[in-house]
This record gives sequence, C-alpha cells and structure tokens, in this order.
Amino acid sequence: MPSLVNPEVEMAVKGFILDQEKMAEVVERMTKEMKMGLAKDTHPRAVIKCFVTYVQDLPTGKERGKYLALDLGGSNFRVLLVTLNSDSDVETISKSFEFPKSLMSGSGKALFDFLAECLSEFCIENGVQDETLPLGFTFSFPCQQQGLSKGILVAWTKGFSCEGVVGKNVVTLLQEAIDRRGDVKINTVAILNDTVGTLMSCAHSHKNCRIGLIVGTGSNACYVEKTVNAECFEGYQTSPKPSMIINCEWGAFGDNGVLEFVRTSYDKVVDRITPNPGRQTFEKCISGMYMGELVRLVVIEMINKDVMFHGDKSQKIQKAWSFNSSYISDIESDPPGEYRSCNKVLNELGIIGSQESDKESLKLICEAVSSRSAKLCACGLVTIINKMNINEVVIGIDGSVYRFHPKYHEMLQFHMRKLLKPGVKFELVVSEDGSGKGAALVAATAVQNKPKI
Repeated sequence: MPSLVNPEVEMAVKGFILDQEKMAEVVERMTKEMKMGLAKDTHPRAVIKCFVTYVQDLPTGKERGKYLALDLGGSNFRVLLVTLNSDSDVETISKSFEFPKSLMSGSGKALFDFLAECLSEFCIENGVQDETLPLGFTFSFPCQQQGLSKGILVAWTKGFSCEGVVGKNVVTLLQEAIDRRGDVKINTVAILNDTVGTLMSCAHSHKNCRIGLIVGTGSNACYVEKTVNAECFEGYQTSPKPSMIINCEWGAFGDNGVLEFVRTSYDKVVDRITPNPGRQTFEKCISGMYMGELVRLVVIEMINKDVMFHGDKSQKIQKAWSFNSSYISDIESDPPGEYRSCNKVLNELGIIGSQESDKESLKLICEAVSSRSAKLCACGLVTIINKMNINEVVIGIDGSVYRFHPKYHEMLQFHMRKLLKPGVKFELVVSEDGSGKGAALVAATAVQNKPKI
C-alpha cells in the first residue's frame, strides 16, 4: 500500500531517526562524561555531574513510623503523610496544591513561604501539628549535596527562575520558612531528587532495584554506585558503607557540544526559546516539556509549505507551546487507519477539514519525536548498566511520558536489548509514588541509621 505521508514530511523528520551506530556512539560519549562526573579532578568541568546524594542505605522493609514528604517537581506540588506500618502496609495521605505560576519566577522567599504555608495547612488538617515529624524533601532540580540534609541549588530548570535560591541550601530556606510560621513541628532530615525517591520506593518492593529513572516534564536518572568510585564523597575510600546513590543529572549531557550529531534544527529553535538556552541539552531531546513543541515546529513548517492541512492558518497551533506533549500519546494510541484521538487533538487545535494524509503525516512526526526520546533514554540506561557492570537489575521508572505514552515501555525494552551485552537481564517497573513513599523511606533510613550519640 503506497504511503499517505508526503515525502516532504518524511524528509523533515529524518534528523530524528537514530540508527544503531548513532546510539552506540551516544553510549560511548555518555560513558566518558559520566566517568568525568564521578572523578574528583574532572568533576568541575563535567557536564554529567554525577552528584553524591549521601543516601547509602536502601530500604530493608523494617522501616516504621510516620513521615512527612514534600514534593516540588516542576509542574506539580504535593504534601504527603506516610505511615510505614510494615513491609507491605504503607498508608499514604496526600494533597496536591495549586501552584501559582507567578511563584516560578518571583522571589525565593515567596516560594518557600508558600511551601511552608501548604505544609502547615496539611498538618493541621490531618491533626499532626503537635507531633515532631521528620520530613523528606523531594526537590527535583540540580543540587549539589553536601550532606543528606544539605543541598545547594546549582541551577533552576523546568521553567523556574526564582531569585535568591541558586547557590543556597534549599533545606535551610525551607526550614527557615517553617520556623517563621512557628505553627508546626517539622524537622527536614533529608533532601532528595525525584529519581532517588523513585529508586527507593521501587527498592522497597523489588530488592534488586538499583536504578531510578524519570521521564516526565524533565528527565534524569540515578543509580547505586560503589562508594569507592564516588570520589566527590569525602570519605569515599574509608566509608563503612559499600554503596552510594549517585544522582547523574543526565539532562545536561551534551551541553558541551558532544550531542550535536543527534540534534535537529527544531531542537535548536526549542532551545533558543527556553529560559535556559544552551543548558539541559539531553533533557530537551527527551522530556515531556519539549516533545510537543518539537512536533509543533515540524507541523508549522509543513503548513507554511502547504504540505499539510492545506496551509490552514489555525491561530492556536501558531502559538509556541500550544501542542501539549500529551497529544503525542493520544495520537499514537490510535489503531492503524483509525483517527479518533487524532481528530480530537486537531479539533482542540482548531484545525478543521484535515485529510487522512494529514493525519498520517502528523502521526509520523509524533512517532519520530517519541521514538528518539525512547532511544536516547535506552542509551542512558545502557550506559549506567554497563558502568555498574552487573548482569541483572530492576529499574524503577516514573514520569508522565513513560506512564502515558502507549509504546514507550516497549520501545525502551527493545532498544536496551539491542544495545546491551548478551545475557544482561533487566526489568522496567513503574515506581509507585517515588516522590512520596520514596521521600518517606529516605527520611526513615536517615533517622534509623543515624549514629547514636
């Protein structure tokens, strides 16, 4: 059957297609960058920072008690009360709060005062305002940790740009805001990245979980490294604990130009219109915050060339960021030859009177962008597995792209198998509430493993 897709569209998406050779090259370059991030002498100039998290204890299943968790991950903000009763009995009460857009670019003080206000409201609602509860703070932005409860913000990502926070310990800023109110008793015992929470919550039920991955608004991964390889950790040679979770911060891979061979002209346009041009290169090729805009840019070019939608000048699609990444999942979930979800998306975008060839072209563009995302993620996971030199591993994954894209899980598995050495076994598992349960588990291990004085 002849293709319904216009050759111009096929040409436009060619740059998103990564063959086996290019993927192997990504793995090779990423391996080199990760080694630089781990080594003390090359760390300052490394783009994949491989930050030490100070989390050295994985859950044993013996963690007990009540813990608070605060999750600031970008597009969402939640407060949770997690009660660990037994290995299999974990009670969670959570509340999501509406996050005012203005706080993303206002003062740091206003941001942390808002977080403290929500925490207080939540504690009072749940009757725990008079208990002194340990808090695990999931803060999903690049932080250099100097201890389990000391995280210095390196740079804002995901559209945030609050002043007075970069270079500061965010735990101190949060604790000061809590203390300013003085109406609840909370002790922030740990700061963690959402990838660490993902790994911890998955490790609670899958003892062999050693990697945490997020593919949502942003993208990042963490893994369990031998402490002796974590050179940026003060006591790396003498630590009694054999393992250390490393927060890769892989979103910045390529900020030094080593990923130019997989980037397209559309990637460069997206990069220019973000608040952090030239930064988070790998993340901008992968994550949900950018995928929709990449698709939109290709579509606009095709509309302008009168190749798709007969030059339809729908006002909505002309607007930057108007093509939600969730549309990609919708469009790709249509069975071959059917366009129910696609029609719904076009309707929302104000595009009327499209032909079957337009819909097939749109689907091809979506597939090109999402499959490149999955391939690059597969490259990253393979790099980590090779680095760990293990033959069997469980990978805990969270994030809207992984959860809601109809083919992402299969694509990841397929490309990882092609790249990994024969005989290496892995399992991809959806991590249940990493930023909540995971944060509570980090807080629990922190409290329970504290040296007795």
